[in-house]
Amino acid sequence: MLNTVSLKFLTQPAAGTALLTAVIVAFPPASFAQIQRPSVLPVVPNTQTAPNSPTNPQTTQILRTPQTPQATVSVSQIDRNYTLGGGDRIKINVFEVPEYTSEYAIPPGGAVNLPLIGSVGIEGLTTEQAADLISQKYSRFLKRPLISVNLLSPRPINIFVAGEVTRPGAYTLSLSGGAGNDPGVQYPTVLSALTTAQGVLASADVTKVELRRRLGRGPEQVAQLNLDELRRTGRLPQDITLRDGDTIFVPQAASIDLKNARNIAASSFAADPTKPRTVAVVGEVQRPGSYLVAEGTADVGTANNTTGTPPATGQPTLMRALQLAGGITPQADVRQIKLRRQTRTGGEQLIALDLWKLIQSGDINQDLIVQDGDTIIVPTATSVSPAEATQLATTTLSPASIEVNVAGEVKRPGTIKLQPNSSLNQALLVAGSFNDGRADRRAVDLIRLNPDGSVTKRLVKIDLKAGLNEQTNPILRNNDVVLVSRNGLAKAGDSVTTLLSPIGIFGSLRALFGF
Repeated sequence: MLNTVSLKFLTQPAAGTALLTAVIVAFPPASFAQIQRPSVLPVVPNTQTAPNSPTNPQTTQILRTPQTPQATVSVSQIDRNYTLGGGDRIKINVFEVPEYTSEYAIPPGGAVNLPLIGSVGIEGLTTEQAADLISQKYSRFLKRPLISVNLLSPRPINIFVAGEVTRPGAYTLSLSGGAGNDPGVQYPTVLSALTTAQGVLASADVTKVELRRRLGRGPEQVAQLNLDELRRTGRLPQDITLRDGDTIFVPQAASIDLKNARNIAASSFAADPTKPRTVAVVGEVQRPGSYLVAEGTADVGTANNTTGTPPATGQPTLMRALQLAGGITPQADVRQIKLRRQTRTGGEQLIALDLWKLIQSGDINQDLIVQDGDTIIVPTATSVSPAEATQLATTTLSPASIEVNVAGEVKRPGTIKLQPNSSLNQALLVAGSFNDGRADRRAVDLIRLNPDGSVTKRLVKIDLKAGLNEQTNPILRNNDVVLVSRNGLAKAGDSVTTLLSPIGIFGSLRALFGF
C-alpha cells in the first residue's frame, strides 16, 4: 500500500516516473480476479479500449462464438453471465486500501467514478471482467492491486416480446426472492415473460421460439428454444433465465398440428382460454355474423344430441362458434370447413377442418380452439346424402329446432317447430295433414327467404310415400312457408257461398242496377 512518503515522492515528476517504471517492470499487474479464478475461460483481447485509457486495450471474457453481428448458438451455449449496466448497485473492494472501497450505483452509460483513477466504463461487463479492468487501472498506482466487484442490487430486467403472443411489446420484469449475492434470488425466465405477455397464440410455432441476447460488448446471440419439448418432457434447460435487453420472438407456425394444438393451448404459457375472442362465421350457418366466443358450459345447442357425438366443450372452440351462429344449414359441407387466421406477424393461416370425423369417430382434434380475429367458413355441399343429413340433424352442429309456417288447408295451420333437416312431408304431418275435402293434395307452394334477401316460390308435387328428395319431399329450412291451396271443388263452393251471402247479394244488385 502506498504511504504518505511515497505519495509525496510521486508528486515529483522525474522521481515519480522512474519509480513507477521500476514497479511495473518488477511487479507486472495482476488482478485479484485473475489470481483467485483460474477456472474461468481464457480471455481474449477485445479491440475496444477502456474509457480514459486509449493506449491500453481492454481484456474481456466472451463466449467462443463467430465474430458476426448475430451468432446462432445452441441452448447450452447461450451466455448466462450477468452483465453490469445502469441501475445496478455494486460494491468495489480494493483490498488493503479500505478508503478506496465503496458502494456505487451505476448510472446510465455505465461509467463509475473511482478514487485516484477517475471514470471507468463497466457497462456490458460481468463482475469478474469489471474487476479485471479496474485492476488494470489501479496497477498504475498500486502494487499488485487486489480488486473484487460484488453485485448488491441488480437492476430490473427490461425485455421485449414479439411475434405470436397476445400482447407483444416491452416489459419490465422484477427479480423475486433475495437480491444481489443472496443465492435465493430468482431471475425471470422465458416462460414467465411469455405469461406476462398474456401467453402464446394458437398461431405460434412453439418449437422454434427465439431468444436474442446481446453480449456485453460482442455480437448478438440467437438461441432457438423448443417449448413443446419443455411441455412434454420437463427439460428445464429450455426455460432460460433472462437478462436485461433480451428479446423473445415467437414465430408463426407454417402449419397447424391439430393433434398437438389442444395440448399446447392447455399449457401455462398459452393464451388464457377464459378470455373471450371475436370470431366471424360465414357460409352455411343459420345466422352468419360476428360472435364473441367465450368459455362456457356445453349446453348450447345440445338438446338433440342423441347419437353419442362428443358434446361441445366449455372452451372457445369451433363448435361453440357454430352453435352461436345458430348451427349449420342442411346444405353445409362439414367435411370442407376452413378457418382463416390472421397472425401477429402479418401472415395468414388457412386451416382445413373435417367435422365429419368428429361426428363419426369422435376426433376431438377437429374441434379447434379459435383465436381472436378468426373467420370460420362453412361451404355449400355439392350434394347432400339423405342419410348424412338425418345424422347431422341429431348432432350439436345443427340447431336444436327450426321454425316452419304451414298455412292454408291443413288441420292445424300455424308456426310449428321441427328438428333440423326435417322434410316437407314431416311438416304436413305435424300440422295435422290435409284438410279433408278442401285441400289440393297434388302440390303445395314452398316459399323461402334466401340469405341474400330474395324470396323464391316453387310448386312442389306431393308424394307422402317418398323419402327425402328435392323434387317431391325436400328438406326444409328455418322460416320456410308451406302453403296448401284449396282444390277446385272447395274454390267453387266458396265462390257460391260468397255470392249467396247477404253482403254478396247486395253487392251483385248494386253492380247491376247502380244503387
